[in-house]
Amino acid sequence: MDTPDIERTVRAESGRAVATLVRLLGDIDLAEEAVQDAFVVALERWPTSGVPPSPAGWIITTARNRGIDRIRRESTRDERQAEATRMQTPDEPEDVGPVVDDQLRLIFTCCHPALATNAQVALTLRLIAGLQTPEIARAFLVPEATMAQRLVRAKNKIRAAKIPYRVPSDAELPDRLRPVLAVVYLVFNEGYVASEGDQLIRSELCAEGIRLARLLVELMPDEAEVHGLLALLLLTESRSAARTDEHGRLVRLADQDRARWDPDLITEGQAIVRACLRRNLPGPYQIQAAIAAVHSDALASDDTDWGQIVALYDQLLAINPSPVVALNRAIAVAERDGPTPALELLDAIALDLDGYHLFHAARADMLHRLGRRDDALAAYDTALTRSTNSVERDLLQRRRASAATDGAS
Repeated sequence: MDTPDIERTVRAESGRAVATLVRLLGDIDLAEEAVQDAFVVALERWPTSGVPPSPAGWIITTARNRGIDRIRRESTRDERQAEATRMQTPDEPEDVGPVVDDQLRLIFTCCHPALATNAQVALTLRLIAGLQTPEIARAFLVPEATMAQRLVRAKNKIRAAKIPYRVPSDAELPDRLRPVLAVVYLVFNEGYVASEGDQLIRSELCAEGIRLARLLVELMPDEAEVHGLLALLLLTESRSAARTDEHGRLVRLADQDRARWDPDLITEGQAIVRACLRRNLPGPYQIQAAIAAVHSDALASDDTDWGQIVALYDQLLAINPSPVVALNRAIAVAERDGPTPALELLDAIALDLDGYHLFHAARADMLHRLGRRDDALAAYDTALTRSTNSVERDLLQRRRASAATDGAS
């Protein structure tokens, strides 16, 4: 296995390793540093010795030893003696409460109400998904420096407030739910459309998002939004195989071969959506799942019920008024009513989404459909300057070339 493959392997195990080390060592910074040390050792040894049968187990064990060594080096004599005694004493059975998974436990811990919601989500993406600061900043549509400061403040807050690394009680779980759902969704979304690099999909993050969503359903079976999130992820993942062609190029939803969509994931996701509808407790993830279900009902793009999708976006915008929701609604309006009203809707949110490449890509598509060639090309150029994923950039370049050709005399 070459170095890039090893780097991908250790990155895929990052969240699990950090979560376990936080529980074992009791300190976020120490856990991250110990895991990073283990990754350095892996990059030195694995090219010659080979990847161990359990990469996660190897990384966790190595990181644990490094972390303990650091604690002992930095401790006083009395503290070292106490640590040595503790390490020689059989561990007491651990009371883990209702959350039995290290990563899920750490998500709930980071989502302590003492932290601001955006800090909760950002910190958990860093620790659980192993996302780097630029990737998290992109997910939040903020500058990298802003996100770096946010992460440092969140860690300092945990340390200063002595927020315990413990499982919340059953009574506390509902209050932690909203940021937890956001974290799981963003983990999946970063896997579905990687914010940086030359790969569109990071399948390990998609799988991790779905796994965590299933754990949440087991943990909180009466929470409709938990089921809605799982349905959304399943229906979105069902399209994964059709999102790239044989050359690895991105394929738009309208152009995908729907025979390649996963019928089992669609069946499971649609069944969950129907169950959510019977509950009649609509929330943002349930509505998004319903939108995905409408797409999955259409055997071809032209069969899509855009009127129903716009109505669902109206409902979503009423309970979750965000610029990104407004963007997606405008795209649906373009399919139902044409590009002119959609372009007016996009121009109304231009200031909010100027840094978002998909906004400029959508605007470019509308301008192209209206025959405004030069304006469309300029919008595509703006989208290209704001896109950091090479696969997405390739699609934008192809769309721009098509617009340039269509408009040529």
